[in-house]
Amino acid sequence: GLNNGLTVNEIKEILVHTYAYAGFPRSLNGINTFMSVLEEREKNGIKDEIGAFASPVPNNLDKNEYGENIRTALTRRTSKPAYQTFTPVIDTFLKEHLFADLFIRDNLDHLSREITTISILSNLGNVNAQLQSHMNITMNLGLTYDQMNNFIMVLEEKVSREKAENAQKVLDIVVESRTK
Repeated sequence: GLNNGLTVNEIKEILVHTYAYAGFPRSLNGINTFMSVLEEREKNGIKDEIGAFASPVPNNLDKNEYGENIRTALTRRTSKPAYQTFTPVIDTFLKEHLFADLFIRDNLDHLSREITTISILSNLGNVNAQLQSHMNITMNLGLTYDQMNNFIMVLEEKVSREKAENAQKVLDIVVESRTK
C-alpha cells in the first residue's frame, strides 16, 4: 500500500476498520505487522507520508441517529431485518459504533471503507449474506461491475481461486438483484 500511494494514516485506519469485521486479534496483529514494516522501511531510509489524521468526533453527536442515516445512505433502504427485533442491542452497536464511530472518521472515505470490508469478508468465508450486502453498498458508492471483477481477479491472484470463485458467485447475485 505504501508503495502505491497510501499514507501511513490511511493504512492505520484500514487496520482499525478491520476489527469490526475480522475481530480485534486480527486487527491488532495487522497493526503490529504494519509497525514492523514501518520500522524496516525507516531503517532502509524510506520516508513514508504520514497523511491526514481523523477529525475529532463531536461531543454532542447523536450516534444512533447519525449511524442510522449513514446506514440508510449506504444501503439505500430502511428495512428492518429480523435480527433488529430479536436482538436489538446488535442494531444499536451497528448504528452507534460501526456506522457512527467508524464511518464518521474522515481520513478514509466511505468507498475505501467498503472496499476494505469486501476484502475482509471475501477472505473470511461463510459470510456471503454480509458480503452480498457490502458488495451492493460498494456498487451504490460507484464501483462498476468491471471494477468489481478486477477486485475478484486480484483476490484470485493474491489469495485463492476458491475465495475468488465464491466472491464471483456473490457478485453475480448482487448484479442480478440490481437489474430487477
